[in-house]
Amino acid sequence: MSQRWHKSKLFNKSNKIKTTALSNYEDLKTLGDPLRGLRQRILRLFSLALILLTVCTACAPPPAVARDRSFPEMSLEFLGEYQLPKMNFEGAPVGGLSGITYDPKGISAVTSKAYRFYALSDDPSENGEARFYSLRLDITSSDPANIRLKKVAVEGVTSLKKADGETFSWGSINPEGIALSPRNSVFVANEGVTHAGIPPFVGEFDLKTGKLQGNLPLPKRYIPDASDEKQQQGVRENLGFESLSIDPETFSPGGLDPFRLFAATEAPLMQDLDPEQASKLRLLHYVIVDKTPQLVSENLYNLDQVPLTVLNGLTELITVGGGQILSLERSFGLSGYSARIYQVALGAATDTSRIQSFKGPVTMVEPVKKKLLLDLSELGIPLYNLEGMTLGPQLPDGSKSVVLVSDDNFDEAQKTQFLLFSLKGKG
Repeated sequence: MSQRWHKSKLFNKSNKIKTTALSNYEDLKTLGDPLRGLRQRILRLFSLALILLTVCTACAPPPAVARDRSFPEMSLEFLGEYQLPKMNFEGAPVGGLSGITYDPKGISAVTSKAYRFYALSDDPSENGEARFYSLRLDITSSDPANIRLKKVAVEGVTSLKKADGETFSWGSINPEGIALSPRNSVFVANEGVTHAGIPPFVGEFDLKTGKLQGNLPLPKRYIPDASDEKQQQGVRENLGFESLSIDPETFSPGGLDPFRLFAATEAPLMQDLDPEQASKLRLLHYVIVDKTPQLVSENLYNLDQVPLTVLNGLTELITVGGGQILSLERSFGLSGYSARIYQVALGAATDTSRIQSFKGPVTMVEPVKKKLLLDLSELGIPLYNLEGMTLGPQLPDGSKSVVLVSDDNFDEAQKTQFLLFSLKGKG
């Protein structure tokens, strides 16, 4: 409800008071009052004061709305798009880029700066071995007022390998999210393959060799209890872990200090699926301490519902410092793809790690707070299947960069789209 006062009500109240005062004055006049002149002046002054008070109150600005300190001021400025041409690299098609992460080791040139990113393909070892690419992004920097994404080039590829050094066989993995860690490794989110009885996992892989080094502990409620229509719990087919982010503020040389990792499912778990409100997701918060990762908490994340869509999900999270997280929600409907970026605050959220199901009203649970930062449909460009998002390098104007990438689904009609933004804000 608006806090703005309604003028008419105030005037009505003042008029009532004013009428009563004048009525008393008329009564005194009729009876013959020896102090009539003095009382007349007092009553006139009183009525005038009431009128002035009413006018001043009606014209005064509305009371200031208290700022929600959960969300520092932020803005995203669109700096440009680059579409990667269809190509093969070392015998396999480059496509299905569903996750991206920034490596802060770049190459400088005279008129541009090149930065290294790693992008994960969601190829389930069908078009080639499960893999992630090393990319070079060139950003023009000769004019800080005209920063643009100039080019994206593929520089290398690394195959994902199991702990025994063997590559993943076809259909045995469904990789979706990637995050660079401070200990020369990447964490990869795997949705699992429910129909084949292959559970999801979040694994740590060596950055150079691609070999699996270990998995994060996943609560039993995320593991499907059946591979067919009898399934009652766990991630659903192709709707498991999609988002993955490591807090850059917790990086330390060699990763010797603990660092924080966040992961989330794209859609509700089977036991959380509510036909009336299919939007209750789970967000996990880990602290990685040496070889003993700990699950710190779990929170409820409410996915926004988009009318007339057949596909809607949380596809990425990124930590941007100061305890702030950005989330990417992507949908597909009659008008094509759309996407929205939100600010997310976890501070007041309830720990839901002991709640087995979110079906029905969840009145005692405080979800994470969300605030829409940017609706990408306002950019005025065609959007594709945006699934990856990462915090990138500092731009020449001093702002942080945010890079998004789309998954082309290995479809000739779809594009691998890179979007560059400048993230500005006040703490």
